[in-house]
Amino acid sequence: MHLRIDGIDDNGPIPGNFAFGMPDEKEHIRLSDNRNPKLAWDDVPERARSLVLICVDPDVPSEADDANQEDRTIPADLPRIDFYHWVMVDLPASPGSIAEGACSDGITPRGKRHPPGPEGSRQGLNDFTNWFTSDREMSGSYFGYDGPCPPWNDSIAHHYHFVLYATDLEHCPVAGNFTGQDVMDAIEGHVLTEARVVGTYTLNPDL
Repeated sequence: MHLRIDGIDDNGPIPGNFAFGMPDEKEHIRLSDNRNPKLAWDDVPERARSLVLICVDPDVPSEADDANQEDRTIPADLPRIDFYHWVMVDLPASPGSIAEGACSDGITPRGKRHPPGPEGSRQGLNDFTNWFTSDREMSGSYFGYDGPCPPWNDSIAHHYHFVLYATDLEHCPVAGNFTGQDVMDAIEGHVLTEARVVGTYTLNPDL
């Protein structure tokens, strides 16, 4: 199985228009276009019954106390955790594509409730849901795609894994406000193959 993403080469930088946040000289960060990139895939195994798409950043600091704080730097050796930016299940088990901006085009305060997607697909919560819990203007349920926005004072660049899984499941056994971890638990033992593209992004001007 092959996955291609227009504008993102494997292990190359992610363009700013696909991000939630962009660098800003005065404020460190400003909101960006937050468009989902164009994805296309083929060579799906004949045994596959449905596809699962995720985008996950495994480089998120496990402690957020120093994130985006003046005169502080998040050390490279701080333990890191997963942060899901996109969770989509029940994609047809056939060659297909998602157009740029088809699922996300701009930032929706409090989150997109019913993001568009390919026919038959379902999209879960991304981890901005947890990130904005205490933000009075932004808190809400963030479904679908929301792009990179790593802390501007992190000492490492973040890696964003766009992964397409071919599964033997007719439908992914998750329901309601499901999360990326819910999906990963549900497809364990049911993945036939995967295709992956990794992009990098940072808001730290020194990197």
